Amino acid sequence: MTDDLHLRTERLILRRWRPGDREPFACLNADPEVMEHLPGPLSREESDGFADRIEVSFDTLGYGLWAVELPGVAEFIGYVGLVLQQFEAPFTPAVEVGWRLARDYWGRGFATEAARAAVADGFTRVGLSEIVSFTVQANLRSTRVMERLGMTHDPADDFDHPRFPVGHCLSRHVLYRLQPAMDVALAVPATETSAER
Repeated sequence: MTDDLHLRTERLILRRWRPGDREPFACLNADPEVMEHLPGPLSREESDGFADRIEVSFDTLGYGLWAVELPGVAEFIGYVGLVLQQFEAPFTPAVEVGWRLARDYWGRGFATEAARAAVADGFTRVGLSEIVSFTVQANLRSTRVMERLGMTHDPADDFDHPRFPVGHCLSRHVLYRLQPAMDVALAVPATETSAER
């Protein structure tokens, strides 16, 4: 995995992280509305630690959560990509496709567009046999993205996430799954180096 490897979609660039991404990432992670379905907003230190872990994932596994750029508009609008989940649950270890975008960029299809590219990259370049996604039951915005990706949901797969206390209002999560054969509509994203841009 080289630092200049990235994915392009019709409107977006998914790329490795840069130092300048950390400040807008911290703002995103401090937004209570963005973090509504997660344990809570992150401090700057926690946000930077998360960015560090993302970079380690790319360096060690060859995949991770891409920084998302909207060319000509914003150099960083959030992340979309793949993350290895190893917490204790019936379906783990598993690779999850996830996203987190700044509120100003919600409702424009960016999460779905970027996630399609990340999933296609996971199945082609990375060679994964399954990708999952999960969220709290109330997060309809994210479940709609999962459905647009062609992911399927079996209520028998739903689980209580161990990051929340037993009985917490956010503990129950829905699980969606995707295998390559399930999605015939995914286009393989263009993987380029910066010299080819």
